[in-house]
Amino acid sequence: MNSKKYEMIVCIVNAGFAVEAMETARKAGAKGGTIIRARGTANPEAEEFYNIQIQPDKEMLWLIVPKDIKDDVMHKLYQENGLDSPSKGIAFSLPLSHVIGLHEDKDS
Repeated sequence: MNSKKYEMIVCIVNAGFAVEAMETARKAGAKGGTIIRARGTANPEAEEFYNIQIQPDKEMLWLIVPKDIKDDVMHKLYQENGLDSPSKGIAFSLPLSHVIGLHEDKDS
């Protein structure tokens, strides 16, 4: 098992924008990720109050990144794929206690 500290970033974006979010994450040092189709649930009162329609089709991008670049990746995702972008993305991170099977560069 790898003893290096990793975190998982989950970025939820409107359908069709996960590849763009992955490209954004790569700019901040992420190596790769997994895209999962998802369907969101919207609060009808929120849609009415804000006078918006929330797109139910989503994609989730799961990234496992070294802890030391997690903040950079999340900040870049917020800048380029956040709620103010067409992606309408949100992101959060989770600590990982054990990671198995990651390919690391020889310089790592």
